[in-house]
Amino acid sequence: MVALLLVALVFLPVVFYGCRNALLRRCLVAPRLERLERRFGLAIAYDNLSLEGLNRLCLDGLRVMPVVQDTILSLRSMQVDVAFWPLLAGRIDVEEARVDGLSLRFVKRQGAANYDFLFAPRDTASDVPAEGTPKLDYARRVNRLLDWVFDLLPDRATLTDLAVSERSDSSFVTLHVPEAVIARQRFQADFTFCEDDFCQRMEVSGVVRPEQRHLDLTLSAPGLSVPYIGRRWGAFASFDRLGMALTQRPSSSGQACVEGRLSVNRLQLYQEKVSTDTINLSQGSADFHASFTPNSVEIDSCSTVSFNDFEFHPFLRVAHIPDAQGNLQWHVRGEIHKDFFPAQQLFDALPKGLFYNLQGLQCVGELSYNLLFDADFGCLDSLQFDSELSSRGFRITAFGQTPLDRMSEEFAYTAYEHEKPVRTFMIGPSWSHFTPADSINPYLLMCVLQSEDGGFFSHQGFIPEAMRSALAYDLKERRFARGGSTLTMQLVKNVFLNRKKNLLRKVEEALIVWLIERQHLTTKERMWEVYANIAEWGPLVYGIQEAATFYFQKPQSQLTLEECIFLCSIIPKPKHYRSCFDETGHLNEHQEGFFKLLAERFVAKGVLPESVASTIDYRKVAIPVELLRKPTEVTADTIPTLSPDSLPAR
Repeated sequence: MVALLLVALVFLPVVFYGCRNALLRRCLVAPRLERLERRFGLAIAYDNLSLEGLNRLCLDGLRVMPVVQDTILSLRSMQVDVAFWPLLAGRIDVEEARVDGLSLRFVKRQGAANYDFLFAPRDTASDVPAEGTPKLDYARRVNRLLDWVFDLLPDRATLTDLAVSERSDSSFVTLHVPEAVIARQRFQADFTFCEDDFCQRMEVSGVVRPEQRHLDLTLSAPGLSVPYIGRRWGAFASFDRLGMALTQRPSSSGQACVEGRLSVNRLQLYQEKVSTDTINLSQGSADFHASFTPNSVEIDSCSTVSFNDFEFHPFLRVAHIPDAQGNLQWHVRGEIHKDFFPAQQLFDALPKGLFYNLQGLQCVGELSYNLLFDADFGCLDSLQFDSELSSRGFRITAFGQTPLDRMSEEFAYTAYEHEKPVRTFMIGPSWSHFTPADSINPYLLMCVLQSEDGGFFSHQGFIPEAMRSALAYDLKERRFARGGSTLTMQLVKNVFLNRKKNLLRKVEEALIVWLIERQHLTTKERMWEVYANIAEWGPLVYGIQEAATFYFQKPQSQLTLEECIFLCSIIPKPKHYRSCFDETGHLNEHQEGFFKLLAERFVAKGVLPESVASTIDYRKVAIPVELLRKPTEVTADTIPTLSPDSLPAR
């Protein structure tokens, strides 16, 4: 019996060693390839697959082809040495790898792509989590990904002739790596990017320490223009150096912890939804401490964001939690608390091209900033938003690119249509249609305040509750649908800024409003005067004097209360005034609600007695039927009594 056992112990390993390649191909590889082929509609073939010794895997001539599309992956040869003893325990620990001629080709022709199978519906029945477990386990996914990366990163590796290409009809992007080497825990590679006929070179170097779960890479490419993003997102980006460091920290069960640093030097970025000008950032970095649970991702306040020597510590938590009905909803909370710091530090750090009007501004004193944003997307009406910039001894000593007190004196105002200038006129006595504040119809001021900004003469440029409500509404609509703007904010937008709606423009708008209001750069009375003279009340109709002439053929001082209410009702959409009237030139019945709303506000605020407010009647408003015509362009016929100098150049 002992003899038979000894023979078996000797004979079986010999048999296994002799049959190892057949076992590898037929028992381990073939079933998996067949499942992949059936699941994704692929044809997978190779010329040779074998084991040299017990721990070197050799693969030659691999080809992966969607059945009805171009080959997506090909490989000339690959040799991978794995540690033998971890392999017996079912863990792959790559010691050395040599890969040659790896090619990835992503091709899209006439709407069909050879990578469509990657997005095909999958049978996830086997992956359904247990009851009460979040569907997306972020901690498990992050740990799996990092374990896979660090376990497969070899101690030594050589990759030659790597090619990745993406072609969409007539456009293409290619990346070619002649050679990439990992040796003694260091990584080095040269890349060549080509987009259509334009090629650029870049260098990647870094440190790889799998046993310490650490990765540190630096991409150097002076003036590199990032490919693909222009065609895909209409953006432009270039930089000199990009760095990334990542460390996987030990964590308790059910959690994942990652620390890292992202940095960039001499970044240039343009995307119209971010900013209308090219952003120039000399230096930026983010040191982050991130933790992942099964249903949340959190960046703690030990993290630091820095740009051009200005830094702050953000807190961000994004969670996917069930609501009262058991449906998963996003919950986002963000905070920034920046204690008092030299004010000039902020304005010196603003990236060039981002806030044009604030560039070069000089000041003294200190500022502090606090932000709270908390949104439960299952109940957006409960959204919390608080943004407060405080000052101590703050004073502007010199303006930069733009004199922010320009509204205090006569200035040239340019009106835009579809982001193109259509009229320029002076806001002051030299313009024949200018109306001084003390001559503006008092009914108009009363109506504008009650419809647009009731606290204009008492607030400091912002109404926090209006901003919170507008933000909640915009998130519901998933677009910039409501702004929560005060009169000051509307003036800043029209006088100082471009007309494109984007997040950074709103930040610049808020900063300018804060400076104008807190530094008293323009009085409230003058701001009201400017507003009444630049407000658009119809196609190429600007200011109260032109509005009174255009609609009612009389001076603005003679406007009735009902006529002023009508003018306020069309401020949001002045070019759509025709929809307010019937074919006889009288206001439609659907305008009655707005008139009643303002009448109630007049009484509630004590600006009109109820006996007067009760007589307000929308039916008293009528315009000439000639104005209801829909000309293809505004002509002197539609503004019959305006002087020629008030019309745009043809």
